[in-house]
Parts: sequence; C-alpha cells; structure tokens
Amino acid sequence: MDTLDHLLVVDDDRDIRELLTDYLTRNGFRATAVADGRAMREALAAHAFDLVILDVMLPGEDGLTLCRELRARSNLPILMLTARGDDLDRIVGLEMGADDYLPKPFNPRELLARIKAVLRRARALPDNLSAPSHSYARFDGWELNFDTRTLTDPAGVAVELSGAEFRLLKIFVERPHRVLNRDQLMDLLHGRDTEPFDRSIDVQVSRLRQRLGDDAREARLIKTVRGEGYVFTAPVSLAGDTA
Repeated sequence: MDTLDHLLVVDDDRDIRELLTDYLTRNGFRATAVADGRAMREALAAHAFDLVILDVMLPGEDGLTLCRELRARSNLPILMLTARGDDLDRIVGLEMGADDYLPKPFNPRELLARIKAVLRRARALPDNLSAPSHSYARFDGWELNFDTRTLTDPAGVAVELSGAEFRLLKIFVERPHRVLNRDQLMDLLHGRDTEPFDRSIDVQVSRLRQRLGDDAREARLIKTVRGEGYVFTAPVSLAGDTA
C-alpha cells in the first residue's frame, strides 16, 4: 500500500467525496477525502500526498484561494474540479497554479487519465531542474520575495506581478545561467500536458521582460538562446533557506 500514490480529495459534497474515494481506490490509488480548507491543512500536515484534487466551489475559503496557498509553499500537483467550465474560469485556475482543470460533470475515466498525466509530467522533470527552497532572491539590484510574492526594483519601488509572471521569474532566478527550453518552462509552470493555449511561453517571457525593463533586443537579464530557449544571465543571490 505504501507504494501507491496517495491522493487528497477536497470537496464539500459528501457523495462526490465517497464516489471519488471508492473509484480511485479501485483504480490503484490511496485516497483521502476532506470537506474544506481547514481539514485539507490538517491532512497535509499529517500525511504525504502525491496530488490534490481540489473543488473550486467550497464553503468559506474557495478552491482558488487554497490553490494559491498550496502553490506558494509547495510544488504538489493540483487538479481542480469545478461546475464552472468556461475558458475564463479555467485560465484563472491555471494562473493560480493549478496543474490541470476538469469541469463537472466529468467522466471518471477522464479524471483518471488526467491524474495519471499530471503525475507523469510532474515526475518527468530532470533532477537538475529541481530548486532549493529559499525566502527571497536578489539580482542586479532587484529583490524577489518568495513568501510575500513581491518584486522590488533597484530604487525600492514595488513592481506588480501577475501570478504567472511571479512563477516564471521564480523559475528563472532559482536556475540562473541554465538554458531552459519552452517545454521545460511549461512543465515547471504547470507540470501537466501542454495544451494549445499553453504555447504562450514566449508572450509570458516578453511580459516579464517588460516588468524588468529588459529590452529583448539587448537583453541583460533574460536572454534568448536561438533554437534552444531562454537563460537568466544575471548573478543571483538566494537567501533565507526555508527547507
């Protein structure tokens, strides 16, 4: 049993919790189910999980809030469930750090396939792409605080970042002087199978450069390596080890 992947289901609907727990158990997983954010935190403190299945529409703290909290402190894969299946809600969930997003009602076989795909992608990253845990990074006069998710420019002015921009910059500063191709960047951002609209990594890099005042034609911080990807070239000081 200890070799089976352990999944945490967070859903306030008792019938869905029981259905998913039974289905996942019959299909080769360990499954624990809880009803809300408080119980989720207690379960995460007591057990090691391989993936969280998180419902968006929860009482009190909603699933998007919990997703953002989870992503801020760990790389635990997250698959979100929601009764709202339009593209905007889906993109918001992914921006918060979810690895995949499945609207209700869903086919249990599709859920199973998505769980396996997320786990496979999360484990496919080379070991040398993993990053140590720190509280902040300093580079070229800038400071990125991982705990508060804030970026401060060399003049001490706070620069607003979207969720995707923060995660992308964090990926770069934790792996300076290492060429990352587009697939690796997408894996690190989402840890899931790439879908058509995910081919926006170039746009995201461009927006991040704008935040940093980094001209793509004469980039100083994020340079393009033709035919390969991108590399963060500035010296980085990582501090405040939280491991």
